[in-house]
Amino acid sequence: MEGIVKATILSFFFLLICPSGGFAKPIEFQNLVVGPLPTPTHRPDLSWTESSSFSQLETTDSSLETTLTVELEHRDVLVFNSTPETLFNLRLERDLVRVESLTAMAAAARGRRNATRDFSSSIISGLSQGSGEYFTRLGIGTPPKYAYMVLDTGSDIVWIQCSPCSKCYTQTDPVFDPKKSGSYAGVTCASPLCRRLDQFGCSKQKMCLYQVQYGDGSFTVGDFSTETLTFRRTKVGKVALGCGHDNEGLFIGAAGLLGLGRGSLSFPTQTGRRFGRKFSYCLVDRQSSGSKSSSIVFGDSSEPRSAVFTPMLRNPKLDTFYYVQLTGISVGGVPVPGISASMFRLDAAGNGGVIVDSGTSVTRLTRRAYIALRNAFRAGAQLKRAPGFSLFDTCYDLSGQTVVKVPTVVMHFGGGANLALPAANYLIPVDNKSVFCFAFAGTTSGLSIIGNIQQQGYRVVFDGAGSRVGFSPNGCS
Repeated sequence: MEGIVKATILSFFFLLICPSGGFAKPIEFQNLVVGPLPTPTHRPDLSWTESSSFSQLETTDSSLETTLTVELEHRDVLVFNSTPETLFNLRLERDLVRVESLTAMAAAARGRRNATRDFSSSIISGLSQGSGEYFTRLGIGTPPKYAYMVLDTGSDIVWIQCSPCSKCYTQTDPVFDPKKSGSYAGVTCASPLCRRLDQFGCSKQKMCLYQVQYGDGSFTVGDFSTETLTFRRTKVGKVALGCGHDNEGLFIGAAGLLGLGRGSLSFPTQTGRRFGRKFSYCLVDRQSSGSKSSSIVFGDSSEPRSAVFTPMLRNPKLDTFYYVQLTGISVGGVPVPGISASMFRLDAAGNGGVIVDSGTSVTRLTRRAYIALRNAFRAGAQLKRAPGFSLFDTCYDLSGQTVVKVPTVVMHFGGGANLALPAANYLIPVDNKSVFCFAFAGTTSGLSIIGNIQQQGYRVVFDGAGSRVGFSPNGCS
């Protein structure tokens, strides 16, 4: 291994000094502002209240609106009496669970010969620390009862906790009572909607029951139904969702999950006729104290003119994830030797591939690709090394400095789309001692994941109708 590392570093320097044209190519740098882990501003509620939203609804006809915009918040803003270091460590712990969950989902899909329709009531509970990084607040039912919901591009089903609860985790708002909603309607077992579930069952009254299991062992079980969801001024009626009476291991504090995946029961697919199967989000640094805010937009307005696109690939074994073709990575303006498109290929059996995910923080690359990227960055970074931290093996001591120069990092995608990362999207603070770490990690599974740290500040467009994923810089303004 040591010989491979030395060879990679030497080859990287050779490319910088003696490229094919015979002339020296200077390495490209950009500035990184050095600072400690900032403390997120605690916000016990999001930016609007139930009363103000309800009054707006009473005076607004939103039935014809074809664009929907909602603000997002990172889960850290809902936490109080916690240090920045503690929040960051918890984020990395959740990230490990998230990656294991997505990897397990992909592996299970590859091993599944036929789509299972069996409904089981005996399931092992998963981890209690939860997943999901970004929340919004929306109204459920008629009249709308407002609650926090996790937005997740790695799952499809929309679900909420419902009373009566046989087993429910603690959430911030009162548990939704379907009996108090004028728009709640159960789905029958004979309905085609019920048959679209991967796992369904029937009650004694012939009503549809749903079950969703996640890769970490967490699950939700209950009645499958349709309900009206209210996003500030916009009502969206007859959304198929799970009304969960037994929910364990997921999303402590939130009322449920808004699935944004590619599957037939995800929110973007269900509302495709109205919003064109298109949405985008822009994620501000979770610790940012600036004026910009994270948001998600559904409809034609979700696509900025400045966006560059790469084709969206489809896994024949799993229709939930957003796969893209990563063809290479450059460091300092030079393609990293040892990284090729074949390392990220998605084959016909559902192996490998690269997905874009909102719930994963740190980008994971197949081990060989990560080692090549890491070694190229180490070769170009003229910074004082520091010991590794958690899952990061490449860290630097930047104490006493306010601005440092770091090699540029650009991710290259099929179709010619490039994602030029700001320095803060790949060299991040991990403590209050000015230690910064290279925010990539290796994985031994075949699945690579582009996480939300690398996506920060970009508007990421998911165009299901056009089968493409886009990136637009400065998208959070």
